[in-house]
Amino acid sequence: MTRSKSKRQTGCPIAFALDTFGDKWSLIIIRDMLMRGKETYGEFLAADEKIATNILADRLQHLQDEGLIEKKRDPQNRRRYLYRLTPKGLDLTPIVLEMVRWSAAYDPNTKASPAVVTRIQSDREGLLKDLIQKNKPERD
Repeated sequence: MTRSKSKRQTGCPIAFALDTFGDKWSLIIIRDMLMRGKETYGEFLAADEKIATNILADRLQHLQDEGLIEKKRDPQNRRRYLYRLTPKGLDLTPIVLEMVRWSAAYDPNTKASPAVVTRIQSDREGLLKDLIQKNKPERD
């Protein structure tokens, strides 16, 4: 895979991560896939954050180009596509959980599920395993 021309070539791991998945919409799409089981374009559009269609299409393509998600035809409805996290995308699970934990601690208006926050704090490894197993790509 060739690197995007817009990426900073500094060697900085934070810059690399931000270029790969660090914008608001990419993280919301990853969150929705990982924690809410969303997998269709329409499901992403219906998110509370109200992403615009052009931005959604752009971010889905970017995440595919980066190898974080894959797009396949829905076997139940050949006119629709399903998006799934790849193993590379699933490797972001610990980061997403830490963002949820941190936000729940500092955002007075958090909508983080208390059950999820408690599980992150008391059984982080078990939750990680459960989320990764639930989202593991199916073999063709």
